[in-house]
Amino acid sequence: MSYFAHPTAVIDLPCTIGDGTKIWHFAHICSGVVVGRNCSFGQNVMVANNVIIGNHVKVQNNVAIYTGTVVEDDVFLGPSCVLTNVSNPRSQVDRHCLYEKTLLRRGATVGANATLVCGVTMGRYCFISAGAVVTRDVPDYALMTGVPARQTGWMSRHGHILKPDATGVMQCPESKFYYKEVQPGIVRCLDLDEEAPLPPELAIGKRSYREFKT
Repeated sequence: MSYFAHPTAVIDLPCTIGDGTKIWHFAHICSGVVVGRNCSFGQNVMVANNVIIGNHVKVQNNVAIYTGTVVEDDVFLGPSCVLTNVSNPRSQVDRHCLYEKTLLRRGATVGANATLVCGVTMGRYCFISAGAVVTRDVPDYALMTGVPARQTGWMSRHGHILKPDATGVMQCPESKFYYKEVQPGIVRCLDLDEEAPLPPELAIGKRSYREFKT
């Protein structure tokens, strides 16, 4: 098995691209990039030199992933979201040796047109809403909305808002997994380790988000 690249895609060697990965129209993978297995890069995506991307990452159209970015497994980058690598850019000042690290941890979602100011860490399974502007680190499972982004709740691994019961336990309506804020600002799943893959029967959605809200 190998990867697929559309004839219009540009792949600069040397780079490493895992089996099953798909690179679509007019995408550009620069040299030194490491991409895992079963990823998808939509139209007009650019991945800059030496970026590291894990397995099963989905990058939608018109996203640029700049040098200094590390993307762990199962991350979703929505259409036209923005990542940066210099906090104080000036055309007159060369800061190529000062690129800041942005880390997107396992399972994080970045919504369409959201912006991540560089030098931040997106926690595991956090959910950055469309159009939000993130300027600081985000905890695991945090729901971030607005400009600048503020935490407005917790999201399950399946992408549902979690609401605590009288004991503080929260249940995902789709997976039925339980979650709890084990320490102030730290949420953990009580049924599945954060680094464990989803069971196959829970890895395919069967009902839309709006169906769960009714």
